[in-house]
Amino acid sequence: MILPKALQRGDTIGVIAPASPPNLENMHNAIPFFEQLGLKVKLAPHVSRVHGHLAGTDEERLKDLHDMFQDEEVKAIICAGGGYGTGRIAPSVDYELIRNNPKIFWGYSDITYLHTAIRQRTGLVTFHGPMLASDIGKDDFQQISKDSFQQLFKPTTLIYDETISPLTVISEGVAEGEVVGGNLSLIVNTMGGPFEIDTKDKLLFIEDIDEPPYRIDSFLCQLKNAGKLDEVKGIIVGDFNNAVPKSERPSLTLEDVLNDYFANSGVPVMSGFKIGHCQPHFSIPLGTKAILNTKEKTLTIQPGVTDGGI
Repeated sequence: MILPKALQRGDTIGVIAPASPPNLENMHNAIPFFEQLGLKVKLAPHVSRVHGHLAGTDEERLKDLHDMFQDEEVKAIICAGGGYGTGRIAPSVDYELIRNNPKIFWGYSDITYLHTAIRQRTGLVTFHGPMLASDIGKDDFQQISKDSFQQLFKPTTLIYDETISPLTVISEGVAEGEVVGGNLSLIVNTMGGPFEIDTKDKLLFIEDIDEPPYRIDSFLCQLKNAGKLDEVKGIIVGDFNNAVPKSERPSLTLEDVLNDYFANSGVPVMSGFKIGHCQPHFSIPLGTKAILNTKEKTLTIQPGVTDGGI
């Protein structure tokens, strides 16, 4: 495991768009937030590019990623938005470059593919958190979401409990393991490829948006049949925004599906975490150790950075 260095006031963060074109108005609206944190913002050359449903060609998006990791001035890389496209560039990423230039890498949604690829190829801890165009530049960006960025300035043990949101115990227990995962559909997209997610002895975190219960059922079925759910130490169920049936046909609920797969899993499983496509959006490091405790209804996650001072 490689921990990136913590940020200091005056540091520069680099902004890239490795997936779909971000909303440029929201992206620019987000810049003052980072400036108020005492940070400088450097936009990647191709962050405003539009190439169909992609934010530039594969080569352009890959170059921005590589350049930001290589740029000694840039101390953290924050993604502008998600959408689609990171899986296209993952095979061409220079993971040796990233391993030799470890720094904070932050995003979610489609960025899940890069989180998994980077962690499994380099050991670098990355961060699942809100992005400029998708969240920070919008009017509904909440204080808990803002406060989550403080973990980048000094090593911070995160504790999620019911003071943040109500939590539901699906399966009881206490487990410790490395936190992996992210967007459920993107996790499933890694299956059968070179970046297939490793869940053995891990705490698997899952979340998604706009997926009806039958689709979530199909994703979990894929993971179950591949043995991925049998290997985990526990399951952290994040926010499943708008997980409702899309037609009048009979349907299981999201809760039904989660209970079918996890109620008799034999490992701790808890849902209700406001982590994902939601506000507030509680940010977490991926790749650090955590303890999931259903008796106390807590998730305790070790720091994702090494000390850099403020």
